[in-house]
Amino acid sequence: MLPRLKSWIVLAFMLLALYLVLWRDDTPFNSGEHPIDVLHGDSGEMKGADGAGLEVAPILDDIPLLLATTTESQSFPTPVQWQSTTVSSAAARVSTKASAVHVAPISSLRRRPSSTASTAQSASTKAAGNSIQEGSSKLQEQFQKENDALSLGETAGLIYGKTLSRLVDVGAHEGFNAAYLTATKSLTAFHDTPPYIYNPYPDYNSKSWISGNQGIYRACSGPEGQIKDWAVFSGHPKVFGYPHIGSYVPLDIDSNLCFERETRLGSYGFQDAEVLGSGNSSSRETKRSIDWDSVDWGFLQHDCLRENSNRYAEIEDDIRKTGSSLVGMNSSSVSNSTAILRRLEKVNDTLSDDGTDASAGEADTNDSGPALHGMPELIITPRSRTAVLIRTHSNQTYTENDKQNIRSLITELCLRSGAEYQVFLLVQAKDDNLPNSTDSAAYHKILQASVPAEFQNMTVLWSDAQMKELYPLIPPEVNNVHQSQWLSVQKFAQDYPKFDHYFNWEFDTRFTGHHYNLLEKLATFAKAQPRKGLWERNERYYIPSFHDRFSTFRLAVQKVSGEDTIWGPPPTPGVSPMGPKSPDPKDHHWGVAEDADYISLAPMFNPVNTSWVGKNDVWGYDGLNTPRRATIGTQSRCSKRLLDTMHAENLRGNHVSSEMTPQTVALLHGFKAVFAPIPMFLDRDWSGESLEKFFNPGPKGESGSTVESPFSWGRESRFAGSTWYYRANPPMRLYNNWLGWEDSGIGGPEWEKSHGRMCLPAMLLHPIKNVVEPAAGFSSKSDLPY
Repeated sequence: MLPRLKSWIVLAFMLLALYLVLWRDDTPFNSGEHPIDVLHGDSGEMKGADGAGLEVAPILDDIPLLLATTTESQSFPTPVQWQSTTVSSAAARVSTKASAVHVAPISSLRRRPSSTASTAQSASTKAAGNSIQEGSSKLQEQFQKENDALSLGETAGLIYGKTLSRLVDVGAHEGFNAAYLTATKSLTAFHDTPPYIYNPYPDYNSKSWISGNQGIYRACSGPEGQIKDWAVFSGHPKVFGYPHIGSYVPLDIDSNLCFERETRLGSYGFQDAEVLGSGNSSSRETKRSIDWDSVDWGFLQHDCLRENSNRYAEIEDDIRKTGSSLVGMNSSSVSNSTAILRRLEKVNDTLSDDGTDASAGEADTNDSGPALHGMPELIITPRSRTAVLIRTHSNQTYTENDKQNIRSLITELCLRSGAEYQVFLLVQAKDDNLPNSTDSAAYHKILQASVPAEFQNMTVLWSDAQMKELYPLIPPEVNNVHQSQWLSVQKFAQDYPKFDHYFNWEFDTRFTGHHYNLLEKLATFAKAQPRKGLWERNERYYIPSFHDRFSTFRLAVQKVSGEDTIWGPPPTPGVSPMGPKSPDPKDHHWGVAEDADYISLAPMFNPVNTSWVGKNDVWGYDGLNTPRRATIGTQSRCSKRLLDTMHAENLRGNHVSSEMTPQTVALLHGFKAVFAPIPMFLDRDWSGESLEKFFNPGPKGESGSTVESPFSWGRESRFAGSTWYYRANPPMRLYNNWLGWEDSGIGGPEWEKSHGRMCLPAMLLHPIKNVVEPAAGFSSKSDLPY
């Protein structure tokens, strides 16, 4: 027996040694690796949903991960030293570049451009880059030279003109993203592959859902009754596989879906007919045209909330106790109270969408039973609610696309989710004589003149005069929508305090994907982030082709920052922090599973030492010695306690300009703030090294803290070719083409007959303004205001 035992031991050690040699990936699947990337293997083959092999590009996990390196060590200033920070010309960098074995840029490995294009890009970029020293005062000149050189290469403009006819990785979906999709057999008239029905919502009323959620989900009605999920196509245009900046991976948003205009917006009025087909023939099934002016979105949202009120801790003014009808905030119409006022406490009389009893198992809805031995007990909690505030003004002209976009936000965020979100129009009345009372005839006259009828009952009006009256200690010359945009949001949170979060949504933003999926993924990502190194990660762009995986990026930022990190609120005269007390700095898990008080979609950079125009816009606090952060763009989510704290500071006369307000208050009070690295594409295929150089030029690889910041005056043209900035060319051009319109020589009916129907992955686009079909020969352009 002994010799046999020795043989087994030797065999076990051999297998262990073989495992250690061959197994290179030290990151588990649940560390943020995207499901579709897990399908990729060394053989370059991937199995799709239909079992067919799919050719794929090498992925970042095939590249050895290196620790951060710095060319010159520079300590990060402590909170007391912040304002005396200087910029080093030989800046320390955050770098996780590949080893010499992988000589090609990571971007080329992932995108797999042609060898000719790669060679042309490499040669032209190096020629332009070698003439000027990195970190010099001529960094912007270097950017322009590289940008011009890339414009002559084969990769210039490749993000335009992508259609359903040339998708890659069709059918490759895994995990929850695969569970969201249901295959269909119906062909459309514009594509020869059937789409999938897309349902990114939880499995409401299932046993697993009930075990952690209070109450019962009840389906809500839309303008035509039952709400149907819309269709999406599997696969993506190859050029959109990997964003230049940001990533789908850490957010766990499926990058392998392509959204087309008719299936995406058809339910919201984009068309009057739905085209269905079989094979190469097609037939037209006429849909009933909706009289949108007769739809009351405010009532539909409130009715949905009432149907699902058992799921939430509190709702605005529990009308069930008063017996009055809950229609909308500004409605003066008479409603059928018999039909509307149902007893929500009795939920066992409803049927789910498939006709089964939705109350099955309801008796133990709020009792998950004893936990299994050694397992944590499940805690059933009320669902949080978020108000989504679409910002606009009383002189706004609403195009058909504007209205379709608002309808999609309401339907996807509120009605389909059972009122987890509620959408409002927050409208600035240009008339400063706006009455404070929403019941007055004068208020309704302004409302009816400013907002389409279907949205009037979900609208809140405000004026600059009201804000000056509410916040008298803010200098009147800066108490305006440009320098004090958050005042109206703060007032809204005071008037409607039963929400947990408030999402400030810019009117000129579009998302090609599913709104519910986006906002839930942003919240989940932010909640999972540890506070260790958080403010340091927040102040720089995540560039996958330079930083590698997000987990590697996080560790690299932590390493380059050393011990000089922000840990709790910096001491600031006159500020009594409202956030939690900081634990031991060695606690690397602090903040995990904590909801974020602020979620931004762009870096929260330190404006000190930049030439950003608003860097000195500080009133009160500790003057220009006040530690502060800024974000270009105000599309973001705030918690109730953050808005309450902002409100209190403004009442004291402490104020910073709009693009510094929530970030700075979160910093000073020790609240959790998170920059979510949304995918951004560029119209030129920049290398990771160049992107890092131009977008994170700070002393330790930050986007701010230096005059060479891309947000500085005269440097913002670096964003001209991006899909997300307040002045950028691709958003409007891509969106026009996506809607089937010609722009810059691409798109339009005749073009699509030859090339196919336009489609885009889930993508945030900004700015999108005045969405009407352009004249022939039109070319979109969004210039900087200087």
